[in-house]
Amino acid sequence: MAVDSFPREVNFRAELRGIPLTFSATWGLFSPKAIDAGTHLLIEHLDVQEGDTCLDLGCGYGAIGITLAKCAQTATVYMVDKDFVAVDYARKNAKQNQLQNCHVLLSNGFSHLPDIQFDLIASNLPANVGKELLQIFLTDAKRHLKPNGRLYVVTISGLRPFIKRNFLNIFGNYDKVKQRHTHTVAMATRV
Repeated sequence: MAVDSFPREVNFRAELRGIPLTFSATWGLFSPKAIDAGTHLLIEHLDVQEGDTCLDLGCGYGAIGITLAKCAQTATVYMVDKDFVAVDYARKNAKQNQLQNCHVLLSNGFSHLPDIQFDLIASNLPANVGKELLQIFLTDAKRHLKPNGRLYVVTISGLRPFIKRNFLNIFGNYDKVKQRHTHTVAMATRV
């Protein structure tokens, strides 16, 4: 197949938590043709409440944040990514899914976020960014959570011991929400 025959933009539909959604993505973004297994597992096990202030950290084209915004329509959802292409697609996807409660920002982690405390932070943490950056994300997440705020992450199952150790060190608690063969969803609460 010639490169010229590849579409520059990929469009697909997904049903997440029983909600039909439409996504656009492009090559170079993570999982541009479908919702990956880890993100899907995380989305299915998030506890989001009406009125929550939520953050999708490292949002990519916005699958987690858009699902949160659809599930809890009185929630306020922020989505951040350090990749401007991801931010453009997250904005486009929020618009095409007719969401008014999403704010998409270009930010390297928490560095360019307004001073906001969150009830819920969710992230599909990449395995290849290094343990130092993961520890920074976890520490920053604790600082940006309200008391009793929840951090949910999904990682490849090989990172489960690292996440457990760091959740216990930083938050003082760790809850393995769901584990499948390849991925684990974990949660910590700011007490």
